[in-house]
Amino acid sequence: MKKTVLTGIRPTGNLHIGHYFGASKRWVMYQDEYNCYFEIADVQALTDNFDNPEKVRKNVYELAIDLLSIGIDPKKSTIFLQSAIPEIAELTVYYSNLVTMARLYRNPTVKTEIAQKKALFGNEGESVTYGFVGYPVSQAADITAFMGEAVPVGEDQLPLVEQCREIVRKFNSIYGKTLIEPEAVLGKNPRIKGLDGNEKMGKSLGNAIYLNDSPSVIHDKVMGAITDPKKIRKDDPADPNKCMVYYYHKLFSGDEVETVCKECKNGERGCVFCKKQLIENICKYLEPIREKREYYLQHMDEVQKILEEGSKKAREKASITLKNVKKAMKINYFDE
Repeated sequence: MKKTVLTGIRPTGNLHIGHYFGASKRWVMYQDEYNCYFEIADVQALTDNFDNPEKVRKNVYELAIDLLSIGIDPKKSTIFLQSAIPEIAELTVYYSNLVTMARLYRNPTVKTEIAQKKALFGNEGESVTYGFVGYPVSQAADITAFMGEAVPVGEDQLPLVEQCREIVRKFNSIYGKTLIEPEAVLGKNPRIKGLDGNEKMGKSLGNAIYLNDSPSVIHDKVMGAITDPKKIRKDDPADPNKCMVYYYHKLFSGDEVETVCKECKNGERGCVFCKKQLIENICKYLEPIREKREYYLQHMDEVQKILEEGSKKAREKASITLKNVKKAMKINYFDE
C-alpha cells in the first residue's frame, strides 16, 4: 500500500519558479511513489481575503491550471477544492475544542504572519480574525480527513504540521486510537531567491518569474536582474556568486553552467550576453508548461470536470474519516 500524501496549496496567485523548484517539481515525482491528494485551499485563502471572494475564485482556476500544466495527473492524483469537502469544516469544529487560543498565538507560523500584517497595516494588523488565527486547526482537519501520513512542507510550515500532530495525539488519548499522526516531509531544495537577490521570491516583492510569464515578460525581468556591482565594463572579471543571473543559470542552463562560471570569473563574457543566454534557456525550459497552460485555458470545461471529479473522490474519503471520528466521540446517534 502506498502512503497517503496531502499537499495543501493556497490559491493566492500563479505559481512561480520559486514554487516550482522549491516544491512543485517534487510533487510531480511523488505521484508515482505515493497516493497523492492536492488540495486547493480556497477556504484558507478566504481567511485574509474574505472581502474579495472574486479574487479567490479566479486564483482557484489559475492554480488548477498551473498544477495540471506542470504535470499533476488527475489519473494518478486527486485534485480537489477544500470548500467542496464540508467534512473538513466539521472536523475543524471538533478539533477546535482540543486547542487553546494561547497555543494558537504561540504557533511560530501564525506569529510571523500576524507580525507581517502589523508591518503592512499598522494597528489594523492587530484585528486578525478567528479564522486567520485558527487556520492551523483547519489544516489539521485537511490532513487527517484523508489520513495523510506525509505532508510535504517548507521549514516555515513545520510548526503547522507539529500542531496537527498535537491535535491527533490529544484526540487519540481522549477518544481512542482513531487518527494517524502525520510526518512532515521537508524538501531538500532550498528556498529560491528573487531576481533582486532577496531570500524570498514573491508577488508582493515584484521579484518573481511566473510559470505563465510570456517570453517578453521574462526578457524584461531578467534584463533587470541584479549582477555583481563591481563589474563595470564588459571585460571586467566578476564574482558569479554575487550575480543573480548566474544563480538562475544553475537552475536552467544545465551543462552550460561551468562555462558561464569560468567566463564570468575571467572577464570573458558581458552581462548583456549572459542575460540573453539565460532568457533563451528559461523560455525553452518553460515552453512545455506554457503550451499545457494554453491547452487548459482553451478547455476550461475539462478543468472544471477534473475539479468536480477530484472533489467527489476526496469527499468519499473524508466522509469515512468523519464517520470514524464521530463514532469515537460517541456522537454517531443515527449510525448505530
